[in-house]
Amino acid sequence: MNKLSESDLVINSDGSIYHLNLRPEDIADTIITVGDPDRVSEVSKYFDHIELKKGKREFITHTGYLGKKRLTVLSTGIGTDNIDIVINELDALVNIDFNSREVKKDLTSLNIIRIGTSGAVQADLSMGTILASSHGLGLDALMNYYVQELSGEEHSLLDHVKVHFGHLKNINPYLTAADTGLLNSIGKDLIHGITVTAPGFYAPQGRQVRAKNAVPNFISMINSFEQGNHRITNLEMETAGIYALAKVLGHKALSINAILASRVNFEFSKDPQEVVENAIKLILERLS
Repeated sequence: MNKLSESDLVINSDGSIYHLNLRPEDIADTIITVGDPDRVSEVSKYFDHIELKKGKREFITHTGYLGKKRLTVLSTGIGTDNIDIVINELDALVNIDFNSREVKKDLTSLNIIRIGTSGAVQADLSMGTILASSHGLGLDALMNYYVQELSGEEHSLLDHVKVHFGHLKNINPYLTAADTGLLNSIGKDLIHGITVTAPGFYAPQGRQVRAKNAVPNFISMINSFEQGNHRITNLEMETAGIYALAKVLGHKALSINAILASRVNFEFSKDPQEVVENAIKLILERLS
């Protein structure tokens, strides 16, 4: 096997991975990701026992037990640039021998479940909805740098997406399905839909404050996409990157979205914390 160089895989002097500041024994096989570092404790407060708390930059990690289930909750910060760090470093923690710097013969597949916030782009999705992403559709550039193999279903759906968004210049969308097992278990009986991952919060999600948008009518453009029983339901900034990189590296991923805004009704939740709390409790109940 090829030995990974010190510049390709950066390991800190204490044996932890560079950005996350975690050692291989610090994480469980089931990882809950949240964007906001403050939300980590909002998840781990339900654990029966917390065995580890670590933090570096925006990456805060708690590992503990909910009943007999060992779980890790980790903050990613915002955007797929951070997701690139998080998913690659989680994979390294379980699938690379830090002593030999070689990929392990027997690989581990993590369950990665995002609990995040999002804005709905369909009028029938009310604030407070908890939605499971059937697919992540990325409008960012992350997967221009990785080789991704698509299933037949993903390929067909992406072809229709490219036709629909074909007039947009310099955008090369990518699409990945959620893990079927997680979608049918953790995401059972929730509303499912395609989640668009944007490379920013304002103009890249169709908002206009002072700077002029280069893509007018962006929301109506994305909510008008339909293919069979698939439609775009919501916008956020991490899901597509998680789905795509998880699949590339052999992990299973599901994104659960707490809907805090209606982009078509121009509304924002009066109690966003309650909506997020409901999503956290639902997912932890299903994991335990």
